[in-house]
Amino acid sequence: MSRGNRGRRPRPKAAKGESYAGRRFEVEIGPVAHGGHFVARLQIEDASRVVFVRHALPGERAVVEITEGRAGDRFWRGDAVEVLEPAPERLVPPCPYAGPGLCGGCDFQHVALPAQRELKASVLREQLVRLGGLAATDPLVADLSVEAVPGDVDGLRWRTRQRYARMPDGGRAMRKYRSHEVIPIADCLIAAPDAREPAPGTVVEKVAVDGSEHAFKVAADGFWQVHPGAPTALVSAVLSALSPAPGESVLDLYAGVGLFSAFLADRVGPAGRVVAIEGDPTASSLSVGNVPAAEVSAGDVATVLGGLEPGPFDLVVLDPPREGARRAVVEAVAARAPRKVAYVACDPAALARDVAIFAEHGYHLRSLRAFDLFPMTHHVEAVALLTR
Repeated sequence: MSRGNRGRRPRPKAAKGESYAGRRFEVEIGPVAHGGHFVARLQIEDASRVVFVRHALPGERAVVEITEGRAGDRFWRGDAVEVLEPAPERLVPPCPYAGPGLCGGCDFQHVALPAQRELKASVLREQLVRLGGLAATDPLVADLSVEAVPGDVDGLRWRTRQRYARMPDGGRAMRKYRSHEVIPIADCLIAAPDAREPAPGTVVEKVAVDGSEHAFKVAADGFWQVHPGAPTALVSAVLSALSPAPGESVLDLYAGVGLFSAFLADRVGPAGRVVAIEGDPTASSLSVGNVPAAEVSAGDVATVLGGLEPGPFDLVVLDPPREGARRAVVEAVAARAPRKVAYVACDPAALARDVAIFAEHGYHLRSLRAFDLFPMTHHVEAVALLTR
């Protein structure tokens, strides 16, 4: 407790009123929102209430059961438990555990795959306009589509790592959405047949791009893309965006075990330079062996970057966690005056916020590709190119 707060009693929380959880309402479903749900508006006692609805589709008429919400809340959450007027894109979920009150792992099992990808593109567009400051008519926004990648079968059997909860008898289980409650699972349809659960130790992952192949030692319980097509798709997109040339200098930020660094080192050659910075010490230590040609540092990216000797870099790769790179890192990157920045994003909102910060420093979006690396879920990965 800080000195100024000593002796003060905690301020009581304002009562939020009556709970509406469990009550059902008939609504018309509106647009998709970031997070795997859809916006509906409910009129109650002369007040309009926003409800974020799962298991729905835009344009549907549905009965929604409120799962979270009190009279004083800004918004409520709910599930579409009965669809009165289904959208053409709706289908029967292939997984018996997908649906209201069941497994919370998948958001879009009830949606045809092409429509899933269009929903994800819509979210990216909306975030880039609302948070990134781009115009909706900008071709990079208006023409954006989400690309499929090889390695799954109709959006299923792609997840090479899968973490399960456990039943009291030790059986596999998955958690319900926004809950610690679990349900027993006999078979998860997005898990690959040979999917492994995170465990101590290391494994080797091989990635081939344009005839070049690298093997990466990875912590078995550490980060690695779970879609088998992801590493090749992302590396190819980054190399295409940056066009690295022999002798150039590259910053690889949030470098992990060195996936991008390895292929960048190939392109810039012995006369070039690759500097890799990663916050996780285990991943960083593994990258030393994975990419001997790189200069590797472990620590907070903004702090380590700020401690590097002054001077420009030709190219930068940013692959931040879900919260994005944020202002301190973006401004430190812009200060190095790279000719190109490739930003690998796993969250549309974080990407849009960072694009807006880059724009303050003269860097603007020049190309954008999005990839469906997480079919049946709301998650989407993107590779953005920014230049002065």
